Amino acid sequence: MSILESSTNNNTLETDVLIIGGGPVGLAMAVELRYQGINCILIEQTDGIVNDPKVSTVGPRSMEFCRRWGISQQIRNAGWSPEHTLDIAWVTSVGGHEIYRAHFPSYAERTLPDYAPETEQVCPQDWFAPIFQKFLGQYPDGIIKFQSRLDSFEQTDKGVVSQVTNLETGTTEIIHAQYMVACDGSRSLIRKACGVDATTFHPTQTFQSVVFRAPKLAEQMGKNHAMVYYLVNPVIQEPLRAVDGKELYRLILKPQADGQVRDAEESIRAAISIDTPFEIVSNIPWRLSHRVANQYRAGNIFFVGDSAHTLSPSGGFGMNTGIGDAVDLGWKLAATIQGWGGTNLLNTYEIERKPIAVRNLEEANANLERTQKRSIPPIITSDTKEGDRIRKEMAVGMERSNVKQEFDAPGVHFGFRYESSIIIPDGEPPTNDAFQWQQTSYPGCRFPHAWLEPGKSTLDLFGHGFVLISFKPAPEIEKFAKACQERNVPFTNQQINNPEIAQLCEHRAFILVRPDGHVAWRGDTLPEDAGTLINQIRGY
Repeated sequence: MSILESSTNNNTLETDVLIIGGGPVGLAMAVELRYQGINCILIEQTDGIVNDPKVSTVGPRSMEFCRRWGISQQIRNAGWSPEHTLDIAWVTSVGGHEIYRAHFPSYAERTLPDYAPETEQVCPQDWFAPIFQKFLGQYPDGIIKFQSRLDSFEQTDKGVVSQVTNLETGTTEIIHAQYMVACDGSRSLIRKACGVDATTFHPTQTFQSVVFRAPKLAEQMGKNHAMVYYLVNPVIQEPLRAVDGKELYRLILKPQADGQVRDAEESIRAAISIDTPFEIVSNIPWRLSHRVANQYRAGNIFFVGDSAHTLSPSGGFGMNTGIGDAVDLGWKLAATIQGWGGTNLLNTYEIERKPIAVRNLEEANANLERTQKRSIPPIITSDTKEGDRIRKEMAVGMERSNVKQEFDAPGVHFGFRYESSIIIPDGEPPTNDAFQWQQTSYPGCRFPHAWLEPGKSTLDLFGHGFVLISFKPAPEIEKFAKACQERNVPFTNQQINNPEIAQLCEHRAFILVRPDGHVAWRGDTLPEDAGTLINQIRGY
């Protein structure tokens, strides 16, 4: 019997979009859809309580999206002390020899960069999730259905029908949705059920994550404390990271040569050479894969976040790539459901986001390989002249190779450029080299940030519909607005009379910006046939 045949009136729900999985990306997907005015339900198999802190840093582009949703300050206030060091130190052990240190100002000390209204923010998942959960609310007053398991689904000519079981009560219900978004992780049962495979780019590796409390460590280290310690010794060459800025730490380990999990207590004592009390919270093995789904869509089902791509945590691009997916897909689903998106609009989700996943995967893997390829002679830990010489030579090499770029990579977070049928090129595109990135208004790129007035960024202009940034008045703007109105395309015109912002935008007179803040088109004159341009950028 099919799901449709088993449904009854008293156990059936309807929504525009059903989201499967309440991790950070699933939550972001739900927030973006609600921001766009779209009804959705998010089902999460657990009770929503996060025990493993997992992801630690919300990237700067993701923080711009949190600003868009009105929750960036909650992320900043989640618990990380503004005075806590953000330094990265390479050491033979914590409390042992320091080889090299990358200094980063604390949040209290730093100023905003000239290219963004937000900086990244340390916010582990056990802080991040409750903020989003509170913002979205629990069903029926909100949209999250906790302890709800997807049992089966099928696609129909009207969308996707799913059978869901409440794990507390054992009752089942049928949810009818126009679209389903799979945020069900790297092992995505939904993607596999749709027959979509994922290509592996690099060999899979096994690690283990040891979370422990060491309440006195920061005080004992004093001015030599760091946010991340990269261990450089013959036994451990992985990072130890402060999780909450108070007492919680995470040590990443490679299992033993025979594949056996390392003893957590012994490993912590090898990583920390000073006498400090600690308590082990968890010791969990995990597999690092470098995979990207062959397709991001199967009918009316879309794969977002880890269900679409998995990459090394080195550099902190994984969750942030997923949040970028959510925003790109979110406005396109909204446009389609609201009736102003074209028939090809949803196809551009994969076309635009898949290359970004591959790009970020390779950047993350380069960071990982840089650490793993480093040769570590045993004498490096010694107090001898030879040990000191090796440490100094390694420090020179780290400075020369700019190891700091793994932790300061604005070009990775901001510098990607979309290429698809709804983006209209304009001359020679900028470089794709993430480390030569500069703000630009080139189509496909994020519109440049600049302050319009204290506290108001150019990026605050975008979110709902298309925005025409005009650097000069023109009677054709009224005609352009009318063409949008005739097609029910939400549109506003924003006149900017600021020569510095005009220079940032390469002195183009008109720039048309999408709801996600990326440029769709630019030019020195508005097109005579505005309707043709509007139809193209909305997916017809």
